[in-house]
Amino acid sequence: MIVNNESQIAFGYELRKAQEEKESKEVVDALAGSTVAICGLGGLGSNIAMMLSRAGVGRLILTDFDTVNITNLHRQFYKTSQLDMKKAWALSDNLAEIAPLTRVELHDEKISPDRIKDLLTDADVICEAFDNAEQKAMLVGTVLEVFPDTDLVAASGMAGTGDANDIITRQISEHFYLCGDFHTDVGEADSLLPSRVMVCAAHQAHKIIQLLIHKKAAANN
Repeated sequence: MIVNNESQIAFGYELRKAQEEKESKEVVDALAGSTVAICGLGGLGSNIAMMLSRAGVGRLILTDFDTVNITNLHRQFYKTSQLDMKKAWALSDNLAEIAPLTRVELHDEKISPDRIKDLLTDADVICEAFDNAEQKAMLVGTVLEVFPDTDLVAASGMAGTGDANDIITRQISEHFYLCGDFHTDVGEADSLLPSRVMVCAAHQAHKIIQLLIHKKAAANN
């Protein structure tokens, strides 16, 4: 885990004060007091983490076992200097630069059903960001069973060259939201463009932010 120095922390508070000029203090405080778990730190997860930390989410639980490779760089939030680094650690470094007040909890492992309860129990919202269909199904199924009252935001269909506006956010059940075009699978499409991947990541990040704000507002009423 990255430990920010005093100057970074001080700058972090300057950032938060500046953020209050663009957003209400209620929104800033709601996000700062929230925890989001992101499972998978590739094209979706790394960019979701970037957006949530910029928005001021106070704590992120980041899980991925993979390393940064050259095929990741066109669509994931990593740098050329981070090739062969573990994604969890590389992403933590990048987030520390742009959002010093966001605390990160890192898990360098391939998540399994028997670990989900231990890893994700503190999360206000859980985000599925895998690129493997079996892992997606495993996480969604397990979370819906183990944490039936926790909001889950997942993705399905962001590959190919289709219209960006085909990517939408749909509420599947009371606490389950799905973002994507719902049919363009990574394994079947002929391309995986950064623009389309990031549109889907933005849908997920924005839904998470909405949920956190609404959750805090409901708790205060």
